[in-house]
Amino acid sequence: MYITTPYYIVYEEKLRRNLSLITDVAQRAGVEIIMAFKANALWRTFGVMREYGVKFTASSLNELRLGNEELGCPGHSYCPVYTPATIVEFLAGSSHLTFNSIAQYERYRKDLEEYNSQHESDGLRVSPGLRVNPACSVIETDIYNPALPGSRFGVTADRIGDSLPEGIEGLHFHQLCESTSYDLEKVLAAFEQQFGHLLPQVKWVNMGGGHLMTRDGYDTDHLVNLLRSFRERYPWLTVILEPGSAFTWQTGDLVTSVVDVVENQGIKTAIIDASFACHMPDTLEMPYQPAIEESRPGGEYIYRLGGNSCLSGDYMGDWYFDRQLKEGDILTLKDMNHYTTVKTNMFNGIAHPAIVFKRLDGSVEILREFTYDDYKNRMD
Repeated sequence: MYITTPYYIVYEEKLRRNLSLITDVAQRAGVEIIMAFKANALWRTFGVMREYGVKFTASSLNELRLGNEELGCPGHSYCPVYTPATIVEFLAGSSHLTFNSIAQYERYRKDLEEYNSQHESDGLRVSPGLRVNPACSVIETDIYNPALPGSRFGVTADRIGDSLPEGIEGLHFHQLCESTSYDLEKVLAAFEQQFGHLLPQVKWVNMGGGHLMTRDGYDTDHLVNLLRSFRERYPWLTVILEPGSAFTWQTGDLVTSVVDVVENQGIKTAIIDASFACHMPDTLEMPYQPAIEESRPGGEYIYRLGGNSCLSGDYMGDWYFDRQLKEGDILTLKDMNHYTTVKTNMFNGIAHPAIVFKRLDGSVEILREFTYDDYKNRMD
């Protein structure tokens, strides 16, 4: 099947590889590992997820509804702020609801209690939790670091004291971003030091996301032993992890074509039919430089890649090739599934790449193509 570039392609084989590893870690450690939609929400691939019993966490009503409909289960919800307009829907679609502040919990405690009173007999009870902030920083990129001074995320230990507000059943912390198990070990030590006295008062602990256990070189044995040890110290607790990237790490690419090559002051730029700003915004936000399958380290020819939007900063480089690039050359930007399709935008009215799924049997299915109507209807 010929598919016009640009397009995202997701590989079922690689997705299943990650799901198998995550399932194995969860079983060995005796914990629940659920998927964060903020990294990936390609619901047309959720049929594969359901085979592995994947559950989810949501931070918006749209994410919550998507998980309810396409994974067929209630969500573990966390939102920095709930409002009178959203709290009822969050309660109706959630099994766990984490509050970002004590004030938010107190504001909606009555709604929670009324909901549970009306639905507990149907097995639809919502367990309330509180996000805490151990103030342990293990992330280098500030925009992703919830432990920065003055962070708006979570309650610090000095704000809680010796006891939790009545009714709180769980504690949630999220301090990682594509991190290692050794980073978690540091955060967990800070969490226990500051909040350990509160653990006899709760039923569950959610260790948030950022556990990149599917990355090559990640020490999954260390993670399993770390979680087992924590559970041995607090055997009454249910332990939950909610990574995003780990589920879809290295499972998809963005396939593009070179449409022109320009040169200015000795710098050659290959302009592609995709955009860093529109189709790969995390590369500029994080920032990071994606690998290109056709690039060769140490190659003779050096190029920037330029996106096809009018944003001056819509470029990245340099990449090395063993031949000169020309119009029509295919370039495959690797690992463009997690934190990519969820962050795309239509700045400049740039067309969104199609989304393609390569099945285990080698067949290719176009999951979604985008048209002018998608752009126009966003502004309707």
